[in-house]
Amino acid sequence: MPTLLSLNFRSCSSPCRSLLFAAWVWSTVAAAGEPLPTVAVQPQRIAGGFAVESTVEAVLQATVGSQVPGRVLEVRADAGQVVKKGELLARIDAREAEEAARAAEAQYRNAKANFERTQALVGQKFMSPAALDKARADLDAAAAQRSAASAGQSHATVVAPLAGIVARRHAEAGDMAMPGAPLFTIYQPGGLRVSASVPQHRLPQLRSQRGALVEFPELGRQVAVAAGAVQVLPTADAATHATTVRITLPAATEAMPGTFARVRFLSGEADKLTVPQAAVVRRGEVAAVYVQAADGRLTLRQLRLGEAQAGQEIEVLAGLTVGERVVTDPVRAAIQIRAGAK
Repeated sequence: MPTLLSLNFRSCSSPCRSLLFAAWVWSTVAAAGEPLPTVAVQPQRIAGGFAVESTVEAVLQATVGSQVPGRVLEVRADAGQVVKKGELLARIDAREAEEAARAAEAQYRNAKANFERTQALVGQKFMSPAALDKARADLDAAAAQRSAASAGQSHATVVAPLAGIVARRHAEAGDMAMPGAPLFTIYQPGGLRVSASVPQHRLPQLRSQRGALVEFPELGRQVAVAAGAVQVLPTADAATHATTVRITLPAATEAMPGTFARVRFLSGEADKLTVPQAAVVRRGEVAAVYVQAADGRLTLRQLRLGEAQAGQEIEVLAGLTVGERVVTDPVRAAIQIRAGAK
C-alpha cells in the first residue's frame, strides 16, 4: 500500500498516531463531487516581532478603604455604577471615633484652663517660667490630638476620591471595616493601558520596535498602537528577570480592566509561509492540514506551527512547501476521503 501521509508514525505521540490511523483507514483518494476550496501556499509579507500575553488595566484607578474601624452601616454604590468625585459611597459606625473626639475635646479644655492658670501665676511670680513652657506644650499637644480625633470622626463617611466607574465592591452592609481593608475599587474609563511582562532576552528587540498590535481574542478586536505609546519601565523583576512594558491604548478602545490581551511588538517585516487558521485540523497537540495534489488526491500533512498572524492566518514553520495547495474546508475534505474509501 502506498504511503498516504507525510508523517513519521514511530516518532508521533498517541494523539498523532490516532490521527494517522484514522486517515489511513479513510484512504486519501477524493470522491467525485464539488471541487474543494483550496489556497496555494505562498510567502506572505508579514510584520516581524514577538507576542506576549498581557492584561488591560486602568491608567487612573483607586482602591478606597476605611480609615477607622467600625461596622458598615450603609453601602450606596455597587459595581458598574458611575460615581462623581466626593460622592458618598458608604457610612461606617464610628462611635469609638466619636468617643475619642469627645475625650480629646475634654483634654484640650483642661489643658487650656491649666495654661491660663499657670500664665496668671507666673505673672504674679508664684511659678517659674519653666512651668509656663510645660503648660504651653501640653496645650499644643492637646490641640493636635483634638484635630486628629476630629479628622478620624469625619472618616466615618467614605467618599469617592475620583470620578469614574465602580469596578468592584469589596464589602456589604454589616461587614466589619478595618483600616487598610479595601471597600471599593474605582477606575476612570477614559484611560486604559496594557501591562506586559517581557523576558530579558527580548529587550534588545524592543529597542528597534516600531509600535505594537494589541489583540483582544475574546472580543475579536485588535488595535494598532504607535511606538510612542510603548513605555519600557527601567526595572526588572528579581524573581522572573522580566521587565514590565506599558502600552497606552487609544481613547476609543472598547475594553475593560482585567481583560486578557495579546501584544505583538512590531520590529520590521519578513516573508513567511502562512495558512488560514480555518484550514488547520487539531487533535490534541497535533496540528495538520489537508493537502491536495495535482491529480486531486488528498493527504493529511502534519505541521509545525508558529504564532497566529493578523487576518486569521497562522505561520507555518515546517511541513509545507511553496506552491502546495491546502484545503480551506477540512470538514468537506474528510467527508470526501471517507466517501472514497467506501
